[in-house]
Amino acid sequence: MNKIFLAALLSLTSVAAYAVEKPMPPQENVWVGMLPFVFIFVIFYFLILRPQQRKIKQHQAMVAAVQKGDKVILSGGIVGKVTKVDNAENLVDVEIASGVVVKVVPTTIASVTSGKPLNDNAKK
Repeated sequence: MNKIFLAALLSLTSVAAYAVEKPMPPQENVWVGMLPFVFIFVIFYFLILRPQQRKIKQHQAMVAAVQKGDKVILSGGIVGKVTKVDNAENLVDVEIASGVVVKVVPTTIASVTSGKPLNDNAKK
């Protein structure tokens, strides 16, 4: 049993000695290893994040410019005319049919078509 233990110990020491004698490869600069990730993030920013931020700013400007009389299309596809803008409560009254007025949150306005008549089939 001692011979087996001694043989195992000798083999482990020889492996350890080999590992110590083997020179370590030179380490690369840390930034060189991170360069692909930085490159991917820059591409991700310019192709996805920046256009999305621009679109959000345009939508916020459009919603802030909504006035009484503007024709709007809500995000659910409902078309109506703005009858009242209540900035204090952050609500907009939209008339979707004659005599039917609903209160909506301004962020649900998908588009504003002020001055342009919408196709109103009910009047024909």
